[in-house]
Amino acid sequence: MDPILTPYLTFNGDAAEAMKFYQSVFGGELVMQTFGEAKVSQRPEDKDLIVHATLKNEGLTFMASDAMRDRQSKFGDNVHMSITGHERARLTKVFDSLAKGGRVDMPLAKQFWGDTFGQLTDKFGIHRMVNIQAKPA
Repeated sequence: MDPILTPYLTFNGDAAEAMKFYQSVFGGELVMQTFGEAKVSQRPEDKDLIVHATLKNEGLTFMASDAMRDRQSKFGDNVHMSITGHERARLTKVFDSLAKGGRVDMPLAKQFWGDTFGQLTDKFGIHRMVNIQAKPA
C-alpha cells in the first residue's frame, strides 16, 4: 500500500467540540478517547481533554487531539484542509456549514482553472479550501 496522508489537528481544550462539529458537517464515524480514559495525565483538570480522536467516512479520514495544558498549540496560516470533489450541492453545503461561526476568506466562485473554489477559516481557527471540480467535458 502506498503512503496515505492523514491530517492531524491539535486543539487547546476544544477538540471534542470541534470533532463533533466536523462530524455534523462531514458525517462518518467519530471515535474519541479522553486523557482520563487513557490514564495519560494524573491532573484532574486534564481528564476530559481528548488524547486521540479519529473521524472517518467514505472518502475522508483525519485525527485530532488536545494539547497538554502546559504545551498549548499555536495556530498558523501555513496549513489548510483541502476538500475536493464533483458534488456541487454537497460541497456547497460543506462550505456553508464550516463557515458558520467562522470567516469566509474567499467566497465560492468560478475560477480561472474551471473549478468553483473558496476558502474559509472555521470557528476553531482551521483554514479550509473547498474545490468543486468542473465535470470533465
